[in-house]
Amino acid sequence: MEFLKKLGITEQNEGCSTGLQWIASSGENLHSYSPVDSHLIGLVKSTDQAAYEKTIQTAQKAFNEWRNWPAPKRGEIVRQLGEALREEKQALGQLVSYEMGKSLQEGLGEVQEMIDICDFAVGLSRQLYGLTMHSERPSHRMYEQWHPMGIVGIISAFNFPVAVWSWNAALAWVCGNVTIWKPSEKTPICGNAVQNIVAKVFKKNNVPEGVNNLIQGGRSVGEWMSHDTRIPLVSATGSTRMGKELNQAVAARLGKTILELGGNNAIIISEHADLDMSLIGAVFGAVGTAGQRCTSTRRLIIHEKVYDSFVSKLTKAYHQIKIGDPLDANNHMGPLIDVHAVQAYTKT
Repeated sequence: MEFLKKLGITEQNEGCSTGLQWIASSGENLHSYSPVDSHLIGLVKSTDQAAYEKTIQTAQKAFNEWRNWPAPKRGEIVRQLGEALREEKQALGQLVSYEMGKSLQEGLGEVQEMIDICDFAVGLSRQLYGLTMHSERPSHRMYEQWHPMGIVGIISAFNFPVAVWSWNAALAWVCGNVTIWKPSEKTPICGNAVQNIVAKVFKKNNVPEGVNNLIQGGRSVGEWMSHDTRIPLVSATGSTRMGKELNQAVAARLGKTILELGGNNAIIISEHADLDMSLIGAVFGAVGTAGQRCTSTRRLIIHEKVYDSFVSKLTKAYHQIKIGDPLDANNHMGPLIDVHAVQAYTKT
């Protein structure tokens, strides 16, 4: 497909990168099959321990230089990344839809979220303020200054294969941190595509090798990150089970975590609610991403006075939902990510 070529994706792809350099690995191949048509999109090499170690060491070296770049200059790099994402929005949005299965509108919306967080981070790069305080001691000044932490680990889930990474990376970078990202093994192609886009921007600006790192693989790679004392902060998105295990491992070494996990979300429809507005929120909340979001609507709590009226509207709306190829803009909902997701759905 043309968008794969534009994003630098081939049949066989390396899965470990420190920026411009791709590190050879002896890990197993990750096979990425599209849930849309079951076609093999491509192969991505999993990161082995030797490649992981080289990546960490490169990131540590890059941090020592990157932290000394002025924050507004780091923000300028992020600004240029936002521009690059604008240029690649259509291609990357198509890839998200094809590899993950969400509708094209959602795929494009996810890339727009990446652009938006870049814009936000640019402003933040000039607003890293600290307090100044009066001291009880004469001729003494007190102030606070925030310093970067070092390597920020990012573990993202399949349902938002690119946006979640950007939320973490853009903010981490302007604050002077470097990042190491493990995408979901269910959507590895998206990770490689983003790495290729970032590499072009970083190369043009002579950003130190190792500021943006990518490691592909499954659970074992994530466990290396969670137990690695050289990664002071791990931000992870995924299941509640995964979050509990990761939090325990990181906390055991006094590291920090940012966790976005599964939920059991409800919408409450009161007797005073605007039913038409509530209907839009309820339907998209449940149908968006085929119900695979951590924020997907799973329950409705409806006041008895409007119950019959709202259920009637809801039933009519669901009859209008078009399910099919997510790359077809006429469809509202695509497939579940894989056969395991289908099995989980049928069991609940």
